[in-house]
Amino acid sequence: MRGFSLTIGSVILIAIVGLIALVGMPTYNVYAKQMQGKAAYEEAVQNRRIRVLEAQAALDSAQLTAQAEVARARGTNEANRIMAESLGGPENYLRWSYIHMLEETAGKPGREVIYIPTEAAMPILEASRSRPAQ
Repeated sequence: MRGFSLTIGSVILIAIVGLIALVGMPTYNVYAKQMQGKAAYEEAVQNRRIRVLEAQAALDSAQLTAQAEVARARGTNEANRIMAESLGGPENYLRWSYIHMLEETAGKPGREVIYIPTEAAMPILEASRSRPAQ
């Protein structure tokens, strides 16, 4: 008799577990889908925040770069004005700048400087003329 009651108890236990599974599984599936939806929503919100922060950082960077360029241009303008005044005007500054460029490019491979006296006392640069192939 004891074996029979153990078998009936096992069958009842299996039936209860099966009933709980049949009732619980759909409920769990609904709960799991809700949690997946919430997780996807939170991920989308976080990704949006990240994109907004990246865009704000790019805007800030562009504004600071523009401010730096303006400051650099003002500095260059002031330096050019001081140099032109110290050399006696813009024409003398351009002449000095041209001579300075000639000094910097002299002696570099593939560069040839030819000075020709002219009435304006400005040298003529024949750097574009290439040497014949050797």
